[in-house]
Amino acid sequence: MDPLLTAALAGVVGLAVGVLGMHAFRVSEKQRAMGIDVDEPTMPEGATEVLASLGLAYIVVDTVDGVVRANPAAYAFGLVRGHTVVHSPILELTAKVRADGVIIDQQLELPRGLQGETSMVVHLRVAPLGDEYILVLADDRTEVSRTEAVRNDFVANVSHELKTPVGAISLLAETIEDAADDPEAVSRFSQRLHKESNRLAALVQDIIELSRVQGKNVVHAGRPVDLNHVIAEAVDRSRLPAEAKNIDLKVGGRLPRRVHGDHDQLTMAFRNLIDNAVRYSPENTRVGVGLSSRDGIAQVTITDQGIGIAPENQERIFERFYRVDAARSRQTGGTGLGLSIVKHVITNHGGEVALWSQPGRGSTFTVRLPELEEGLDDLTGLSSAEGLTRTLTRTDDIGGNA
Repeated sequence: MDPLLTAALAGVVGLAVGVLGMHAFRVSEKQRAMGIDVDEPTMPEGATEVLASLGLAYIVVDTVDGVVRANPAAYAFGLVRGHTVVHSPILELTAKVRADGVIIDQQLELPRGLQGETSMVVHLRVAPLGDEYILVLADDRTEVSRTEAVRNDFVANVSHELKTPVGAISLLAETIEDAADDPEAVSRFSQRLHKESNRLAALVQDIIELSRVQGKNVVHAGRPVDLNHVIAEAVDRSRLPAEAKNIDLKVGGRLPRRVHGDHDQLTMAFRNLIDNAVRYSPENTRVGVGLSSRDGIAQVTITDQGIGIAPENQERIFERFYRVDAARSRQTGGTGLGLSIVKHVITNHGGEVALWSQPGRGSTFTVRLPELEEGLDDLTGLSSAEGLTRTLTRTDDIGGNA
């Protein structure tokens, strides 16, 4: 055979082998890729749509607790990081469900944050999903748990606070009955009985007021309120106890605009602040009430020359039934609810209340409330519907003239 022909045939055969080799490689790669797709975890039909409609955080893990699927809420809660379940208590539940196939409902308190600096309460439902997977549903119950704890504490505190004066009244009544032949003792115990009954009445009234404050929607039921009148009324109600201790009660400044809210609630809040200032101030001192306005914010400050509040107590001073000095509060007639009522009222009005205090140098409570815009603060005397209509009309006029 001609050497040239032999070389040409060898070249053709080599080329054909090369082409076949490349084709075989591509087929092999395609088959391998198809094999991976087939082996990928697949969710049961319709499971994804159902999970998306639940509105809960969910995690789906495989046989080795790798995260197959998780929604954004699970990542936001910090339950999942990358493809890993973060919290070992959750993995303990998935292992148990995988072992016995029984659905578990459990509530856990879990650390939250990169360093576990906070915590959250989640209700978990862990159940089998198909033959291979475990589904974890998580419902954030942190706020619900906090509210329930506050409610339970409130009930317990109310029971305790009511028990004290009721018990004292019962004991004093028995003592008076036993001392019927001793007029001096009867008079002395009767005065104490009167004091305890007044304390009980004040406590019940504060509980009623706190309930009323929490139940009223100031945004919808409120009206324009002149804080100058509110402060004048609150100060007037504190005149007698101030005069009894020779405390100089002074008001300075004036507010140019009104605020939106409830006149009675605001009067009650400022009366509590002024009453506290008078109650915890020594005789022959001064309590000042200052009114000012800046950048659409009405500011009222109540300053006393009393005993002051230590820094460690200032953060808790607005808690229900919290007292810096329980014995002194009993002597002064405090119920422990006054500042809690103040906090609720001011917050409901879109404002804030702050405290500055130093032991031995007195305290200053500062209340800030948003003022109504000029031209929209003269709706006093109108019904809610009329006031809303007038406001909308004025707003339309402003927009039309722009």
